[in-house]
Amino acid sequence: MNQWQLQTAKARMSELVKKAQRQPQEITLHGKAVVVVLSRLEYERLSRQDQSLAEFIRHSPLYGLEDMDFSRDKSPVREVNL
Repeated sequence: MNQWQLQTAKARMSELVKKAQRQPQEITLHGKAVVVVLSRLEYERLSRQDQSLAEFIRHSPLYGLEDMDFSRDKSPVREVNL
């Protein structure tokens, strides 16, 4: 993934967009990655919801298992003075 400083990305927006169509482009601000620019096709692929939450759970390999332990940990907590 190519990395662009914000000021460079603003100055070369056309180039950034063209490259984002091929692969995601990362933009940094003060040396920290803050934004990723990606193609519309890639965005749609990543944000697609093929099934509902209920369907997702039903297709889980854990669905129907009877021996799962959901009990709460009863370990004592440490004391904190506020």
